[in-house]
Amino acid sequence: MQARNDSSFTKWNGQGARMIAIGLLALCAGVLNAQDYPRDRPDRPPDREDRRDREDHRESRENGVSAGGKWMEYRAEDPMTAAKRVRFELPAENVSAEDRVDEARIIVYCTDGKLNLADFRPNIRLGRPDWPGFWGQPQMRVRVRADEGHSDHNWNWVNGHFLSMDKGTTRELLGARLFRIEFRTPEGPKIAEFSPAGLDLRLVRNACGLEPKRP
Repeated sequence: MQARNDSSFTKWNGQGARMIAIGLLALCAGVLNAQDYPRDRPDRPPDREDRRDREDHRESRENGVSAGGKWMEYRAEDPMTAAKRVRFELPAENVSAEDRVDEARIIVYCTDGKLNLADFRPNIRLGRPDWPGFWGQPQMRVRVRADEGHSDHNWNWVNGHFLSMDKGTTRELLGARLFRIEFRTPEGPKIAEFSPAGLDLRLVRNACGLEPKRP
């Protein structure tokens, strides 16, 4: 009888150990998945920027008009909410087939007269983020030059595709003649250069509620 009880206990103990191991594996997988799911701010869904990016690619670029200088303006209306969406795009200046930074651009998104977000899209693979932000979102350290001044910023790193700019830097962009962004790629640091001068500030004021900030 004692031997039979010992055998049952050993069998139950082995099953319990397997169940615990399976549970730990599931928990680890959940934690890793959460770490790979970036969030840029608590009041915005984690993939808000990616959804907006896909929407922009679906929208025709034929309605684009010059916003002054090298800026282009695109307008659309949300089919469900009738919200007025406007975006301003500024392509990079440096033409380098080797670096492909010439494909980079800055996009400013606005809805119903308010700024939604401003993105720096290098269109090349970004390096890994440096650290998590206050809410756990991945961030990359970048250096920005606006005319004669420069500053360092921590921008939200969104799925390795682009960086979300802060509002203060966006305002400096609007008021600058020369604007450069140094960022990291797997091959090392790269610099994207922009010429924001010539933008019709009245358009941005009406569409985004933004005023330029002198660097």
